[in-house]
Amino acid sequence: MDNQDWAREVSEKIKKKMHKVAGRNQNRIPYLTVNGCYEDMTEKDIYWWTNGFWGGIMWQMYHATGEKIYYTEAIRTEDKLEENLRAYRGMDHDSGFKWLLTAAANYRLTGSEKSRDRALIAANSLAGRFNLAGSFIRAWNDDGDGSRAGWAIIDCMMNLPLLYWAYENIHDPRFLQIARAHADMAAKTFVREDGSVNHIVAFDPATGEVLETLGGQGYGKGSSWTRGQAWALYGFVLSYIHTGKEEYLNTAKKVAHYFMANIPESGLIPVDFRQPADCIWEDGTAAAVAACGLLEIEKYVTENEKPMYRRAAMKLLRALDRDACWDDEKDYIIEKCTAAFHDEKHDFPMMYADYYFIEAIWKLCGQESFMW
Repeated sequence: MDNQDWAREVSEKIKKKMHKVAGRNQNRIPYLTVNGCYEDMTEKDIYWWTNGFWGGIMWQMYHATGEKIYYTEAIRTEDKLEENLRAYRGMDHDSGFKWLLTAAANYRLTGSEKSRDRALIAANSLAGRFNLAGSFIRAWNDDGDGSRAGWAIIDCMMNLPLLYWAYENIHDPRFLQIARAHADMAAKTFVREDGSVNHIVAFDPATGEVLETLGGQGYGKGSSWTRGQAWALYGFVLSYIHTGKEEYLNTAKKVAHYFMANIPESGLIPVDFRQPADCIWEDGTAAAVAACGLLEIEKYVTENEKPMYRRAAMKLLRALDRDACWDDEKDYIIEKCTAAFHDEKHDFPMMYADYYFIEAIWKLCGQESFMW
């Protein structure tokens, strides 16, 4: 079966399954599953960084099908997340993941002024995390002791589009300047010569001096956490899309070439490209995110270059499909993900892997609502 026919077939399987999944999970914010059923993060942790992805899935499904259940659930998710805007501990560098996929998406699709206001408040909070010394957006909060005041992480490349969105909406250049300054820093400080990336860079928050790099959620210092690679791959091409700065596209390609060179024959992506050879833990999330990024890079390269990015994306997506759960009595699609290499638990479903898988399939079928 050729790639387009395959993608259309998968899109129909997604639509069939998600109709049931959405019906079972009304008024919930899913993340992990227990016995195949989503947990609800509404009471468990309304501030959790992944809480926007369910809204993102709902908007993608609504855009593709027009079915009202998806619209209703997207609005409910966004309304619940408003509590984040009223609590400092709910606001960190992950504001992009939360608010691009909910409020900003809502505004794009419906013109809701309330949603526009929410996304702009989140963008202002994200901009306020910028540290002039070092030109980085601070990642996480701490207990008030300043222990993580100098920490920046590669994941933030995917949150910068919230700042680009704010700039494009209210034409305040500080949003653009902060996003570009962080992207410039990340290209220089996070991306290594071979195209692999650091997960965490610790700066002296007072001087901007780089103190050390940390392994973070990967195998260890100097290793290659695959989801971090994917965040960089997709994040830099998004910065290129919003700014037209050629260096960002070149950086995205550099990271992509490293990623593509390390894709196993199976197409199934390990947690870390430098994990021990006998370790078989996977992260389907890294594969899905990377596939989305590769499909975006394909749009902006020469005709001669396009096929290699498309081939790599299809290899990742077809491998995910082969291992996917299409039983519509279970809530998840992507089965094998890992939050962090040194966590106790591995190879389990994480809902945001489903978001990126759906986004990638929608790109292939021309059904995507572009969220970033």
